[in-house]
Amino acid sequence: MSTPFTTYSLEQLRTRTSDKWVKYGPDVLPLWVAEMDSTLAPSIVEAVTKAMQAGDTGYASGNLYGEVFAEYAQRHWGLGIDPTYTLPVIDVIRGLQTVIQVATEPGAPVVITPPVYYPFGMIINGSGRTLVNAPMTAAGRFDPATLEQAFSEAAALGKGGLVLISNPHNPTGVVHTRDELTTLAILASKHGLRILSDEIHAPLTMPGHPFVSILDIPEAADALVVTSASKPYNLAGLKAAIIVGSRGSADLIAEIRATRYESPSHLGTIAHVAALRGGDEWLLAVNKDIDRNRHLVTELVERFLPGAAYTPVEATYLGWVDCRALGLGDNPGQVFLEKSKVAFSSGHTFGPGGEGHIRVNMATSPEILTEAFRRASLAL
Repeated sequence: MSTPFTTYSLEQLRTRTSDKWVKYGPDVLPLWVAEMDSTLAPSIVEAVTKAMQAGDTGYASGNLYGEVFAEYAQRHWGLGIDPTYTLPVIDVIRGLQTVIQVATEPGAPVVITPPVYYPFGMIINGSGRTLVNAPMTAAGRFDPATLEQAFSEAAALGKGGLVLISNPHNPTGVVHTRDELTTLAILASKHGLRILSDEIHAPLTMPGHPFVSILDIPEAADALVVTSASKPYNLAGLKAAIIVGSRGSADLIAEIRATRYESPSHLGTIAHVAALRGGDEWLLAVNKDIDRNRHLVTELVERFLPGAAYTPVEATYLGWVDCRALGLGDNPGQVFLEKSKVAFSSGHTFGPGGEGHIRVNMATSPEILTEAFRRASLAL
């Protein structure tokens, strides 16, 4: 029986016109950008088809996204969210940028924990804020000593600031535990820093690794989250996201609501709401596919890239492979692209600690994954 990742053949996937499939030539196997080679949840197809047939393609209105997300968060994580403190935005990156611009003054520090999603640095620098790095440990987890040092450096600027985290973490696939988040929150509060959390991958957690939102940490009472159904439900092309706060961040949410000038796509909102309301069964099948593939990659690394290091991810569909022992330099992704005609994301773009790594998009069939690693072995 077909599953979300095994429904389409490589030939069918190559008819897609999204960035994943058109950036490189037809001789390259693409496992880079975070798009899934999957079906869509039937609830999404039904809702979008109905809207198109009705010509319902105008401007987005209201905050149905916030109301439905609150229901979703309660159902999946037992997380109580008041829709009053939610705000729909065009996408996660724009939402993060908006919070940074409204919550901080020019030159204020924003601490990130590399290796981390590379647009973080772009929006911080592009907003005229000061980027401060607090690198993760070799195991991809928060390092309290490094956090303390970075937070002290940020506080010394005397401009307040933010800590921007990815949870679950992109690219390493780590799910930050309640204890880790509590330590982070205590240290951030000590130095006068507010936490901003990108939680877009939260529904994609694996067995034994429960997701905990920063909003569920009492010590982070003024934290904010930006998230979206786009990653777990493969809706990157249907733009919508949401900023989520609590009573402790009510004033900032109100300020953003009063000053923002962009809204999500109406069609995107329809799709995301349909995903959150009716996509649970489909998501369960997706997570089973990811669970299978994350362990398959262990076998493929051992077979085709002996000497490389990989630990099955705790969340996301993005494998993080350490290729430093293979002698391919700081940018092995470029070597694999040129010599093997397979496109992975290059680890160095994710900041300090990413050198010599590749990020592998595992949201595809086992056959395509296997062929990608077979090709990669030709570069050795």
